[in-house]
Amino acid sequence: MSEDAAKRLNKYISDTGLCSRREADKLIEQNRVTINDKLPELGTKVNPGDKVKVDGKLIGAVAEDKSDRVYLVYNKPIGITCTTERHVKGNIVDAVGHKERIFPIGRLDKPSEGLILLTSDGDIVNKILRAENAHEKEYIVNVNQPISDRFIQKMSKGVPILGTVTKPCKVKARSKHQFSIILTQGLNRQIRRMCEFLGYEVTKLKRIRIMHFELGSLKPGQWRNVTEQELKQLNQALVSSSKTAGSSDA
Repeated sequence: MSEDAAKRLNKYISDTGLCSRREADKLIEQNRVTINDKLPELGTKVNPGDKVKVDGKLIGAVAEDKSDRVYLVYNKPIGITCTTERHVKGNIVDAVGHKERIFPIGRLDKPSEGLILLTSDGDIVNKILRAENAHEKEYIVNVNQPISDRFIQKMSKGVPILGTVTKPCKVKARSKHQFSIILTQGLNRQIRRMCEFLGYEVTKLKRIRIMHFELGSLKPGQWRNVTEQELKQLNQALVSSSKTAGSSDA
């Protein structure tokens, strides 16, 4: 058995879509994971042919080409919460209603709407979140008063929030009370905080694009499968990604 064919246990579990690597480590520490019916240590590697069980239930390895993974583009309606906690009313898992166990990549605030990606591929979640600050995310935003040239300039150059100054970004007025903004970072409630600093209140916020994934004609509550070409582009984009994760930016 070649060393190259082995995979770290937490990654093996994460790849199946069961949970994140961090959560997998907790399962291992709690002695809820076995390899060939024996308790492993953290960092143990899984070899082809090994039988991995969580709580006594066998979990299969992910297909080499990940053809058994689920990747979705979802138009999150206002009021849906980006959590996998099923006891939370209006959680995104129940809202989507997919037969496979899926989880959102990143977040979109409850009062916000628009595009969010969901998947059963724990490995790609980690990669996207680590590289989040290198990815463009585009929003359409409505505010409570007329947009001035000063507002556009200030938003574009950077606004002091959360003890830092936001990175320069692309901002363009669309109408009297509406603008588009393209971010490459993910500070907590970033757009709302930027607007508040400049004396504006967000009345509607909709994400229409993440990287090359576009909302298109999807209506609130609708989802579609990621296309083969979109997935290929995503894997290419992630090859050289090495940034750190951000948090909810809407």
